[in-house]
Amino acid sequence: MKASRIAAAGVLAGSAVLALSVPAFAHVSVQPEGTAAKGGYAVVDFKVPNERDDASTTKLEVSFPTDHPLASVMPEAVPGWKAEVTKATLDKPLEMHGKKITEAVTKVTWTAEGKGIQPGFFQKFPLSVGTLPEDTDELVFKAIQTYSNKEVVRWIEVPQEGQDEPENPAPVLALSAAEEGHHGSSSSDQASDSDESEAAAAKTDAAEPADSSDTTARVLGIVGIVVGALGVAYGVLAGRRRTDA
Repeated sequence: MKASRIAAAGVLAGSAVLALSVPAFAHVSVQPEGTAAKGGYAVVDFKVPNERDDASTTKLEVSFPTDHPLASVMPEAVPGWKAEVTKATLDKPLEMHGKKITEAVTKVTWTAEGKGIQPGFFQKFPLSVGTLPEDTDELVFKAIQTYSNKEVVRWIEVPQEGQDEPENPAPVLALSAAEEGHHGSSSSDQASDSDESEAAAAKTDAAEPADSSDTTARVLGIVGIVVGALGVAYGVLAGRRRTDA
């Protein structure tokens, strides 16, 4: 009886870890392809998982930071999706390559022209952005995800240092140190990035299966915790048996 109770407690502990671990990576996020260096250009991917079993993701809206505006934003073509870039006039013009920039991107919206991101899949939405600011270590992009059943999920909570991750965290892009002697990309660099983006677009599917490498690593970690808990329970039981003997 005691053995069954201890084993049950170990299984419940492992299940609790699993339940708490799943939501940690199931949200809209942003990562650079390579690096996102201050003062330069970068290609960044907004990764959108579908968290519902009975609906598809049909729309994504990403708002850009107004405290560090970006003048150059170019979406990569994603099959099955229409991208729309929204700009606004800046209160204070930016200086870029010796020119004054009076407008900056405030939002990019992707709308599905087909089925969208179906259950069990995720989609990456690449953007070429720049010039990245040099006076901050990160950029926060608030995102809104809309499902085919009209449900709206707002990924707009800004993570705070030293605190637990919020329930609906906004995507945060970490910026690396500025490259020596590099302040923005030349036109040839941008053209090269554009060519690479077009080549990548030809190979991109409308949706991709869930990230198996991330999921496998997390599942193995959780299994290890459960096995460890069961081992401790068995050790306690064995000790009690020896004492009784």
